[in-house]
Amino acid sequence: MNIFVQLIIKILKSIYILVLSLAFFPNFSAQKSDEESIKSTVDQLFNGMRTSDSVLIKKSFHKNAVLQTITKTAEVKNESINDFALSISKAEKGSLDERITFSNILIDGNLASVWTPYEFYYKGQFSHCGVNSFQLVKSNDEWKIQYIIDTRRKDNCKK
Repeated sequence: MNIFVQLIIKILKSIYILVLSLAFFPNFSAQKSDEESIKSTVDQLFNGMRTSDSVLIKKSFHKNAVLQTITKTAEVKNESINDFALSISKAEKGSLDERITFSNILIDGNLASVWTPYEFYYKGQFSHCGVNSFQLVKSNDEWKIQYIIDTRRKDNCKK
């Protein structure tokens, strides 16, 4: 058989396998796209914090979002998104740096749950660490943060 014909057959087989893969795993690409969009929304929040940009911070949240933190004494404290954004906007640009790691992202339709361990630095100095737990909702093809609760501690951090 001609080398050219063999090459064409190999290419056609590869295309056939690719088409079959996409047919059997149609949600894989959608899931990946959602995952990247979710990460982008969460990153947008922390970029807003680093740049003291209250508009960017507010843009990350759904209109009815809830922001909470768990204290050392297990008390749950609430903070409004507007108050949070305002306090961040007053910080010196670049002084707030929350470094996160995406450890788990779960998606079901228009709901996502994200777990991000973090280390927080103020003016370049380590301050505390903990975990953020996010719930995001997809509305109008856009992921927004609906709920955040976090822990904060100074011990058992990976600095």
